[in-house]
Amino acid sequence: MSVLVAVNGSFHTEATLHLAAQIAKHGRGSLTILTVIRPGADRPPVAADEILARACEIVQPQLPDVRTRVRVGHPATEIVCEAEEGDYALVIVGQTPNRNLMRRFLLGSTAVRVVEHAPCPVIVAKGKIGPIRRILLCDSGSRDPSVGLPSTVQATDRPGRTPPSVLNRFTNLSVDLVDESGEIVVMHVMSQMSAGPGVRGKQLRSGTEELINDRAPEGELLQRDIEALDGLGLRARARVRHGLVVEEILGEVRSEDYDLVVIGAYRGEGWQRILLDDLAHRLVVDLDRPVLVVR
Repeated sequence: MSVLVAVNGSFHTEATLHLAAQIAKHGRGSLTILTVIRPGADRPPVAADEILARACEIVQPQLPDVRTRVRVGHPATEIVCEAEEGDYALVIVGQTPNRNLMRRFLLGSTAVRVVEHAPCPVIVAKGKIGPIRRILLCDSGSRDPSVGLPSTVQATDRPGRTPPSVLNRFTNLSVDLVDESGEIVVMHVMSQMSAGPGVRGKQLRSGTEELINDRAPEGELLQRDIEALDGLGLRARARVRHGLVVEEILGEVRSEDYDLVVIGAYRGEGWQRILLDDLAHRLVVDLDRPVLVVR
């Protein structure tokens, strides 16, 4: 698997690089380290060389051979362009905390903009970063890959074609992210706001085993997910929570020691390409550990 990691020399760069090297090594793939210089920036090109040299020192104990790239322009734009031109399977970007709430939510960070426009899955490396042993996979059950509530926009990769589910998109990467000793928890949030026809009130309060035993749609979804992951040799179990999607996902992450959270997002066209689905955007911003956004 070819991995692109973008760094800028800030305090979170080292942890981001360790994560990228771990994934590339486990997937027996290649790693490219990118840094971006803004036009007219005070930092001269030699500083970019220093950042990349330091980055190589950090990852060399895990990966002796890495590629480096320098681009000039807006960081988010150049990271996306490199991802498109290099045909990478995964992009990893660090998330710098931004305490300016107005800028944080109206303009978005570099990481959020990369997630919005990248042609491949993106990991936002933030908060607690370490070996990936426990993964929380959030599956809405919708063929629209957006996490949580079904989107009002019907997502399709091309006219007449339904895109793969979050699980299907994740399984393309799963064997490169977690080893056989790891665990994946597949979670579905039961929200009355997203209840469709035929969903009984009892099911909105049922636990995981009850939903599976009653062959409820959500139970069948979780059962299929578990069987699919088992078929890949991965340890998996199901979890159901009840309430508002974002709050329940944040609550689950706070209650368990997950190393990575997986959510879905729809990469649309035109105006739909400008902003992430609101739920995905909130999770990318608010989660306190690495987030993998698949599309």
